[in-house]
Amino acid sequence: MFGQRVTEVSAPGGSGRASLRFHFQDQTVIGTLRPNFRRTHLEAHVLRALAPHCSDIPLCLGVDGAVLFQSDVGSRRLNTELFTATPTRQVALTAEAIAAIFRIQAAARKTTLCDTLPHLGNNPDWLRNLVEGAETLVPFAGDLPDSFDAAAVAGRLTHAGLQFVKWDCRTGNAALDPHDRLRWFDFEYAGLRHGAEDLAWLIGDESQPLDGPMLEAIISDALDADPPGGREDYMDYLAVYTVFHILQRLDLILSEARSRGWLKIQRVLDRDDVGVHPQFAAHLCRVGAHFADRSRLTAMLTAHFTAAAATFDRILKTGRA
Repeated sequence: MFGQRVTEVSAPGGSGRASLRFHFQDQTVIGTLRPNFRRTHLEAHVLRALAPHCSDIPLCLGVDGAVLFQSDVGSRRLNTELFTATPTRQVALTAEAIAAIFRIQAAARKTTLCDTLPHLGNNPDWLRNLVEGAETLVPFAGDLPDSFDAAAVAGRLTHAGLQFVKWDCRTGNAALDPHDRLRWFDFEYAGLRHGAEDLAWLIGDESQPLDGPMLEAIISDALDADPPGGREDYMDYLAVYTVFHILQRLDLILSEARSRGWLKIQRVLDRDDVGVHPQFAAHLCRVGAHFADRSRLTAMLTAHFTAAAATFDRILKTGRA
């Protein structure tokens, strides 16, 4: 396909991942084999549609059978860059990642993607499972308050799906090239929903280091002056969705800790693994507490998040809960 001899093959995400990096004399190319070939072709379709309007993504170089070939956006993943950066640099990187999400969504509005992609998260069972994530907090601070209204939360998070979402905007799915240009990759789950879900994936990622107030401020600065429904409604939806996304991440961390034990931070970053470390878990819960307090639908969960964060702080300090 490329008319050149491959000089080396490496695995950017480690062994067992879907993508390999093919090294040629003058370039590197990413080849991706998804477990489901439909995901491969959806990803190629999305990248091709966005390319004329956006440079925050890989270029689709072609599909050979079930393998997608795309441009190499860089080997410096955002998760590792954030962890080693100065506080000022962390803010700048996060702001650029958020701005890129908004640019990608704006690019999608110039295409037919919003008419053709699947609607995500509109299954009642999916929504019920999302909202039931609140039960993850019970072991840390007792029963949920009577004021928690699961039905109201489910209603708030029900959305027809009008906006393009990349989905899976974890920090491990963005990278910087040698010129410090940040781009997002892995678009195989793209679809339609509210739009704020992409931001929730980013700010609800346990390996991103910024606190809740800073994350909220960066998003507020980047948000359009008049998004659909207005800024207040957008930020409220973001807060509620972020809370329940964080609960999904927390449940995953706890499950992995039970089966594998706590992991070393460097292993988590190097392999883009689940953040199975008490430092990550404590930080995640503090971000959850902040965003829980931002909406009347979730404010009653703030104390539970705070208690969970304190538990992980104790584990980090003493090795015991």
